[in-house]
Amino acid sequence: MINRVCLVGRLTKDPELKYTPNGVAVANFVLAVNRPFSNQQGERDADFIQIVVWRKQAENAAQFLKKGNLAGVDGRIQTRSYENNEGRRVFVVEVVAESVQFLEPKGSNGQHGNNNQGGLSPSGNHDPFANSGGPIDIGDADLPF
Repeated sequence: MINRVCLVGRLTKDPELKYTPNGVAVANFVLAVNRPFSNQQGERDADFIQIVVWRKQAENAAQFLKKGNLAGVDGRIQTRSYENNEGRRVFVVEVVAESVQFLEPKGSNGQHGNNNQGGLSPSGNHDPFANSGGPIDIGDADLPF
């Protein structure tokens, strides 16, 4: 049997880090994942998926991920239920992350969109492929083969 999930989306709020009574770190966050098609108004809908991550990955996620950051999650779907304060049974579907990847550079603060003017990369280096549609000026001596 296979239970595998791979998601890429943006955090809807900062991760919430807690510790179990035994001192094990657990973080929760919601990942907004765009659907691959548009609705009747031509807009892209998103699914909001609850993510649970444990131990060191939980601490890292809470420390480095913030609302709006792009993240990749690899894990499995888990279902559970509990009885709420009103005595009703509540069913929960969540993804238990085995791996969380930070897909944006540190300090980007979830700013998506290309504000890269003048062909400079975020590190300040010249990017020869930015804002270009024409041929690239590379001589034979520059090629590694």
